[in-house]
Order: sequence, then C-alpha cells, then structure tokens
Amino acid sequence: MNALKSWWGNFADKHPSAAKWVREGGLFLIFSNLVTVVQYIIYAFLPNLLGLELAGTEWSWPALPVSLFGIDFTWNALGYDVLYNEAGEVIIGGGLGYFIAMLVGSFLAQCINFPLQRNITFRSHGNIPWQIMWYVIAWAVITVVVNSINCVWVAVASQLLPGWLYNIGTTVLMGGISMVIFFFVFKIIFPEGEAKK
Repeated sequence: MNALKSWWGNFADKHPSAAKWVREGGLFLIFSNLVTVVQYIIYAFLPNLLGLELAGTEWSWPALPVSLFGIDFTWNALGYDVLYNEAGEVIIGGGLGYFIAMLVGSFLAQCINFPLQRNITFRSHGNIPWQIMWYVIAWAVITVVVNSINCVWVAVASQLLPGWLYNIGTTVLMGGISMVIFFFVFKIIFPEGEAKK
C-alpha cells in the first residue's frame, strides 16, 4: 500500500493535471456507479409497488407510432407505452407507473450524487444555488434525451428479455449515458476552490 501511495505521490507531483483528471474520473465513476445501483433497485421494485393501474395508464409525449423488429410501440421523449403480455393483459414495466419509477429513481440518485460529486470528487466551494440550478437543468435535459433512447429499449427489450435483464439494460442506458454527459457538465458547474465573491 505504501508503494502505491509513493507511486501516486510521484505521479501527482510530475503530472498534476493528469493526476487531477485521474482522481476526479475515478471518484466520479465510483460515486456514479453507486447511484446507478440505487437507480436499479428503484427501477426493479417501484413499478411493482405502483401496481397494474398505473402500469396500464398511458402517459407519454410526443407519442409517435414506431415499428422496430416487428414490435409496434410509441416513441416518447417523456413517458412509456403500456406493456401487454401475449394474452393482451397489462404487465408491469411500462405506462405511467414505469415513468414515475424512472423519475423517482433518477431524481433520488441525483440527490445522492450532487453532494458527493460537488464536495468530494470536484472539491467545489462554488455558489450552491447556481450549481443546483444548472444541475437541475442538466438533469432535465439529459433525462429527456436519455428517455428518448430508453423508450425504444424498453418497448423492444420488454418483449424479448426477462424483466430483471431489461432493467439492467435500462440502468446502463439511463446511468451510463447520463454519466458521460454529467462528467463534463460537472467540470463546468463544479469549479474547484472557493466561490467567487
């Protein structure tokens, strides 16, 4: 362990910018993956708790009809199609119930992620209201973009894969794509050091 600390100290002294990126990137990945696990748990269980009534409630925008791999569904930037089994019965994993679960999971993950990334990863002491405002704006935009991709995944994967497996895919899509975009957003909104007076 001492050899690793010594090596890291030497590396950081010789390459301070690279060491900062490695440290920030490593901590960012650790914290982002932690909140991704939180999201997965919520995506896996909350739709069931919300029940079939919400799963069977259609709520989406802009609701454009699409057919992909022989599966007909509605493309949405917000919301999800109601999902049905082969017998035509509503199943858990779509509709308003899944959209609520996605929003709750994503929002709670960001509530955990914000202080970890701001205070530990990026060591920022910037203007908190300004940072929260831009964080929420980034979260909203990223959510719409990622949800636009994810609605295709959910519609197709729910017909081809077991629920637990397509929830992992949903988590990777929602968490993974968001993670990459958020890293660069954080580099902007979480400047290291003291807030400007």
